[in-house]
Amino acid sequence: MDNKDKLCMIFGATVRKFREEKDISQEKFAAYAELHRTYFGGIERGERNPTLVSIVRIADALDISLEELFREFDVQRKDIL
Repeated sequence: MDNKDKLCMIFGATVRKFREEKDISQEKFAAYAELHRTYFGGIERGERNPTLVSIVRIADALDISLEELFREFDVQRKDIL
């Protein structure tokens, strides 16, 4: 697995952590974020490399700042890579 794939997996796990803390289903969350549910599921599984627009929608739907999202991503990234 190359670093790009690892980064996508770490980002997806970070998003899942925040979503599950809010107790929202993937399907409902995808609707909040205005993303197709299968695309969002792919992001959480690390199968998709989300665009900047998707990342902003995810942070907004989580009601967190991009800074908070990426701060947690960075913590997870440093633990794994």
